[in-house]
Amino acid sequence: MTQPNTDAPERLAQLERLHRIGLALSAERNKNRLVEIILLEAKEMCKADGGTLYLRSDEDCLHFEIMRTDSLGIALGGTTNKPIHLPPVHLFDDEGNENHRNVASHCALSRTSVNIADAYDAQGFDFSGTQVFDQKNGYRTQSVLTIPMLNQEERVIGVLQLLNAQDPQGQTCAFSPQLQDVVEALASQAAVALDNQMLLASQRTLMEAFIKLIAGAIDAKSPYTGGHCRRVPLLTEMLTKAACESNEGLLAEFNLNEEQWYELHIAGWLHDCGKITTPVHIMDKATKLEKIYDRLETVKARFAALMHQTELRFLRGLAEGADPQQSRTEFETEVLALQDDLQFLETANIGGEFMSDDKKARVQAIAERTWLDHRGQPQPVLTEDEVSNLLIARGTLNDEERLQINGHMVQTIRMLEALPFPANLARVPEYAGGHHEKMDGGGYPKGIYAGDMSIPARIMAIADVFEALTAQDRPYKKGKTLSESMRIMGEMKRWNHLDPALLDLFVTSGVYKAYAAKFVPASQIDEVDEAALLAIEPKGFELPPEPARAERKQGFLEAYQPLIRDALTEPLANNET
Repeated sequence: MTQPNTDAPERLAQLERLHRIGLALSAERNKNRLVEIILLEAKEMCKADGGTLYLRSDEDCLHFEIMRTDSLGIALGGTTNKPIHLPPVHLFDDEGNENHRNVASHCALSRTSVNIADAYDAQGFDFSGTQVFDQKNGYRTQSVLTIPMLNQEERVIGVLQLLNAQDPQGQTCAFSPQLQDVVEALASQAAVALDNQMLLASQRTLMEAFIKLIAGAIDAKSPYTGGHCRRVPLLTEMLTKAACESNEGLLAEFNLNEEQWYELHIAGWLHDCGKITTPVHIMDKATKLEKIYDRLETVKARFAALMHQTELRFLRGLAEGADPQQSRTEFETEVLALQDDLQFLETANIGGEFMSDDKKARVQAIAERTWLDHRGQPQPVLTEDEVSNLLIARGTLNDEERLQINGHMVQTIRMLEALPFPANLARVPEYAGGHHEKMDGGGYPKGIYAGDMSIPARIMAIADVFEALTAQDRPYKKGKTLSESMRIMGEMKRWNHLDPALLDLFVTSGVYKAYAAKFVPASQIDEVDEAALLAIEPKGFELPPEPARAERKQGFLEAYQPLIRDALTEPLANNET
């Protein structure tokens, strides 16, 4: 007569538990929690008092990732944030010989499990270090189960080790063959989950390295924007953290999970990636006449030629019998006038002040002067393009150049939308591409209105403006003081350029002061009238109908249409090589 199998219910329970653990392992996205689940579940299955999980490094070492010993109250690694200060186990010695003296390294090298009933009687392994630990802590290491963790490519990625299995009476016993089978099954599932997790982590590392490579390329191309590319993401995350902690108004329900934080982090680093396409002589244009070089030097050469030609006329006049006194007076007057005009042009070229109408008129009057070229032909002392640039009312950029500068947002959005971002990074283009939009639809490159932009995009707009105002590494301006920067941002709140609620949070949370303490020189830090900023009421404006707003979200403003460069994105979209 066949006897009933009393082990069947227990085996079924173990299989069900393995299935549940497998689901938990595949769903976990945090490495520290993942290794903790693996070790704790393995310990629980065997009622083991202790355990260690090692991970293999590229240097062929087994590093302690997590340790637990219940009876000694040891809990290190994993989610404890307590580091393990133990040296790694080397798989090979200095001569390249395999290390089979240590049970963990032997297990990894042989890719076989090792089940030891009593470590003190084990043959072929060195447990002297274990015995020293036991003596120091009043412990007795007895049964040891060590299992290699192999990924899908049959490569050992780690080792799982359990100590001192407990019988139903709580006494230390050996790990049974049945328990070894179950833990090996768990280790196999865990290895696949852990390998996938490490693969995802390495892909993230590669992606971040590539993103920072782009920022580095922009930095190398222009030292005036590299700092900006690093600082804006930090400030964005500082203000976003304050927004997540707020429970008022539109921020009451706002929060980000771990994946969404990563999405924002990536968007912050990529928010100006389109600048890599902007000509450096426009990006770094420090004076009105600058292109590849400052064309004021050419203007100076013309004035020098004109002065020499004036002198030559004076000398020829004397030779032909002209009145010496009158000729010299006229010559010196003309030279002084030329010197004064050139000095005026040098000042006008800087672009640091508003260009008034009388100054514009003087530029055009100077442009009427002529000099003789190498062929003896009269040429204007200023070309039409030079006059046009010198008449720039504010700053150093003409309309075409400003369009090209602003057009970096077109390129940013086009480049990012062409990338096959996974679902958890799908909003990177929107976050990165919206920091020059305004609440009233007057921004660029799409002219999106309030309510059609995500909160992170609006936060990045504030971070971008504040960093630009306070930055001291621009070629065309000096960094503004804290009070002046915040006053300007207050006016941007008034005229619906920045989100008023988020700017108020920027003030009340103290984020602007925390950022300034790290990145703004002490000479620029002064008192800010926070009450005045908070009291500013935004001007009312009328939103257009929903269809018109939706249309803006789908494309670029007409002025930016010529800047769309399909050549940048079509190869990516068509999977061409």
